[in-house]
Amino acid sequence: MYRRKIEKELCEYYKNTDDPKILVVYGARQVGKSFIIRETAKKHFKHFAEIDLKDDFEGDKLFDNVKTTKDFYLLVGSLFGSLNNNKDTIIFLDEIQNYPHLMTLLKPLRKENKYRYIVSGSLLGITLRHSFIPMGSITERRMFPMDFEEFLWANDYGNESIEYLKKCFLNLEPINQSIHDYTLRLFQDYLLTGGLPDAVVEYVNKQNVMQMRKTQDEIFSYYKDDCSKYDEEHKLKIRRIYDLISSYMANKVKRIQFKAIEDKDDSNLSKYEDEFDYLFDSGIVLPSRAVSNPVFPLSESRSKNLIKTYYNDVGLLTNILYRNNIDAVLRKNKGINLGSVYETAAAMELIAHGHTLYYFDSKKIGEVDFLINGYDDLSVLPVEIKSGNDQTNYRAIPKLVDPKGNYKLSYGFVFGNENIVKKEKNLITLPIYLIMFV
Repeated sequence: MYRRKIEKELCEYYKNTDDPKILVVYGARQVGKSFIIRETAKKHFKHFAEIDLKDDFEGDKLFDNVKTTKDFYLLVGSLFGSLNNNKDTIIFLDEIQNYPHLMTLLKPLRKENKYRYIVSGSLLGITLRHSFIPMGSITERRMFPMDFEEFLWANDYGNESIEYLKKCFLNLEPINQSIHDYTLRLFQDYLLTGGLPDAVVEYVNKQNVMQMRKTQDEIFSYYKDDCSKYDEEHKLKIRRIYDLISSYMANKVKRIQFKAIEDKDDSNLSKYEDEFDYLFDSGIVLPSRAVSNPVFPLSESRSKNLIKTYYNDVGLLTNILYRNNIDAVLRKNKGINLGSVYETAAAMELIAHGHTLYYFDSKKIGEVDFLINGYDDLSVLPVEIKSGNDQTNYRAIPKLVDPKGNYKLSYGFVFGNENIVKKEKNLITLPIYLIMFV
């Protein structure tokens, strides 16, 4: 089992016997939710009962008429026999979004405290947004594909080496060249695999690139198929937007061109609000909104219509762009511009660490790849991602951190391939893999 950061939180939840809220884990398909819940819960409870509500919905529909806790207990008893009390038994309700009415049962189930519960779902972000969930009865936790540090764990990269890199990041100390070379190579591997566990297994454990790409193809298809619950008009628009993301990323101006969705000149975000809400709430697309005035908090100055989008997994993008030609990503083909690939990996990393994504957009000054809120000092932090060998090829970010300029941000990060660790004129330059510590 690959080690995941959510394990610690899950184990703390299992050990909490003081009337805990029901933990609801949501996120896109195939990010490892069901597997990690199943494997950790079995270690903490004598009795583990897993109910796949997607299978039930597509099959016997046994839970379709479960309206009360009594109905629920009777059905669970018929499926699993006699279960023990809440100290020994946990019930895992997987893909609960297939039965939204069961979400309203979570409050009385928790109150009656007959069993412990944990809940998961692939499209649960949409359900949580649009359904009435009693406050105080659940705790929400969003799960993402494996971030780069988790990918290092999967490659048996030592914790001492990770701590060494973290120390270099925090203290701005130089990195040993051999460690840099090895870690950068693993980062390039990560650009190929992404963080979807099934794809990581094929690459790390089996060294099977073709099967890895096949797995990524299947997951990409799953994501498009999940929108089938919408009517034909919405479904076609969602799929069109999802398919267009890789082409947007290849453009010099990477933000969404709404005209391209249906070839209509008067298109804007408001005309596709339902479609974009689906893509964002389902977790298969990561949004980044434009900001022209970088002041804390960034949400107050974001643009409504200027938006960039990223696939939730960089492996999906490199599969679309390069298929089985891994030389393009491993930098053996020097003519390939990997800007969109590096940016997608950075977006994944920042989102997984709890940041909301914004980017700086100004006709006069230019663009900066990312802006994030710094809550410790109530500031804004600009982040520039460089995929080539020249980490000094930037125009806009120095103007954001210039103490004599208009914005006077305290400092900013520039991440790239070179083994450079330094701070100069409020700009901190670092190797790309150190973004895992932001």
